[in-house]
Amino acid sequence: MGSLEYAHARLSARHGARPDDLAWRRIEPVRELGAMLDTARATALRPWMTGIGASTPPHAIEAILRRRWRELVEEVASWMPDAWQPAIRWCSVAADLPAIAHLARGGAPLRWMRDDPVLRDLCGGGGDARDATAPEGPLAALMADADRVAHTWHAGLRQRLPAGRDGDPALLDAIVRAIAAHVAAMREPALVNGTPLVRALEARLTLLFRRATLDPAAAFAFLSLAALDLARLRGELARRAAFPGLALAGRAA
Repeated sequence: MGSLEYAHARLSARHGARPDDLAWRRIEPVRELGAMLDTARATALRPWMTGIGASTPPHAIEAILRRRWRELVEEVASWMPDAWQPAIRWCSVAADLPAIAHLARGGAPLRWMRDDPVLRDLCGGGGDARDATAPEGPLAALMADADRVAHTWHAGLRQRLPAGRDGDPALLDAIVRAIAAHVAAMREPALVNGTPLVRALEARLTLLFRRATLDPAAAFAFLSLAALDLARLRGELARRAAFPGLALAGRAA
């Protein structure tokens, strides 16, 4: 059984080990995937890279990163008091929401979805997401309304929070609001460059993490920051794996 004190110590250590600006600057100019992997393994990005090689295809890279995310969420949950573990574990589903929305809209399951240990149960037995085999389990509720997948996930998170919980509810609410505002801003049709918005969210989450000393909200802030790191790394890996001959932005071929 975990505790807030133990979780705080582990979360603080992991937060301090996040990749800094120097780590990102080291990998960004490296064009080839193999060289980029070698460079990344010499930085704080190393824990994410296990199992990824220069010849790993894009869908396999995606599968590995999803697995790393789920492993991290499970690890963080194990540090927390028992009452908080269901809500923390529910965070692992956040990475699957785009795929779940695709299936909920009746989109045909892609091969990688059928290969995924979490998503395969939502794919049904035929070629259509809405065949006679209805999905069951906790994720099935997310399929009910394709336009409200994120809302339904958030409602599921609230349901899993312990009653009479410790800590300051305002901190967790602030994390949720920061992420919701970021998502809304990123969807603006006139947006040209989302990088400043991502950096602003990172700064806000970092501030909230530091405020949440010995508060359960620290786990959610940390996982949100880790998700930003993972999304950034995913982008760096994907453009090299999927488009090996493409010049990097701002650099001549």
